[in-house]
Amino acid sequence: MVPDARRRALAGVDQTVASLVHDVARRLPASSETLREAREMVAAVLDVPRHWPILHENRWLDATVWRHARAAAAKRAAGAPLAYAVGKANFRSLTLDVDERVLIPRPETELLVDLVLERSTSGGAAVDVGTGSGAIAIALATEGQFDRVIATDVSRDALDVARRNAQRVGANIEFACGDLLAGCEVMDDGCSVFHQTPNTQRPSPITAVVSNPPYIAFDEAEQLPLSVRDWEPATALFSARGGLGVTARLVRQAASRLAPRGLLAMEVDVRRASLVAELVSRDQRYEQVEVQLDLAGRERFVLATRRNEEQG
Repeated sequence: MVPDARRRALAGVDQTVASLVHDVARRLPASSETLREAREMVAAVLDVPRHWPILHENRWLDATVWRHARAAAAKRAAGAPLAYAVGKANFRSLTLDVDERVLIPRPETELLVDLVLERSTSGGAAVDVGTGSGAIAIALATEGQFDRVIATDVSRDALDVARRNAQRVGANIEFACGDLLAGCEVMDDGCSVFHQTPNTQRPSPITAVVSNPPYIAFDEAEQLPLSVRDWEPATALFSARGGLGVTARLVRQAASRLAPRGLLAMEVDVRRASLVAELVSRDQRYEQVEVQLDLAGRERFVLATRRNEEQG
């Protein structure tokens, strides 16, 4: 008798992957996609690829996994997004812990990281503004060549999630709680320091400010899917001034703190990308303002370079 079969016999129940998938499916709203979603949930709980449950249907699972999967199914049936139900989200090569305290990382934001890594090769400090789960900051710290990576958020709850994610993957990130770049000051030598963060490293010039700021107008809330509006944190979704208020403040603050030739990179609302680009262009401290498309061909990102004022 093989070990899995012996454990099943001792337990007196069928606790295989296939049985768990069907158990989860029964707890979800019925649709043509129910079985596929049940497999995805089981895979997420186990932190394995999506196709794994199909290839390992007869694998025995212990009771802890079953309890986790059933709890996730109940939360999903109540309307929670899949990532919140299972408590995990994929971002690039990372598997991050997520819950209702943070925005669920989107695939589009992975491309924002690519754009920053392509344009940032000179070290210095990168600041992820509004870090949420820490997705951007962790990716920059583990894939980039920055001397320092700093993650800021106005929410201490979000920073708790981000800090835990960073610790789990061993990413060297400094955290600061505050509004946008409020904790950062530029010193006389052109370097920057965050006063809210224990200064364990030498101050470095900020060479990149990266953000996926809130950009949905308050009067657009009713247009959002319920899984977004009723579950994701409002502070990460909504902004005043027709969705542009936070972005406008970030543009001004970044210009005061970026080193010459430093990069500002933002994910924006596809409906307002041209407005954001115009907003940045009006600030004479920036140059090389550009709009980049996401994988669906939509205007999703605005990038700009801090002008070197000594060169005019």
